[in-house]
Amino acid sequence: MAFSFKNSKGVTYYLHATTRQLKSGKQQQLFYFTKEIKAGGIDALPKGYIVAEMKTGLPVLKKQ
Repeated sequence: MAFSFKNSKGVTYYLHATTRQLKSGKQQQLFYFTKEIKAGGIDALPKGYIVAEMKTGLPVLKKQ
C-alpha cells in the first residue's frame, strides 16, 4: 500500500517515485503524488523529507 496523505479539503493523495537518467548519465529519483495508486507507489516517506501542502491543496515533499 502506497503512503497516503489527506489534504485539508479531504482529498487523498498517494506517494510515488520514479528514476530518470540525466544527460550526464546520473540517475535521479523523482517523487510525486497522485490521486490513484499506480505502478511506482512507495510505502513510506523518504528519510529526511516531510509532506507540506500548497495553497491549492496539492501535497509536496520538502526537506526537513
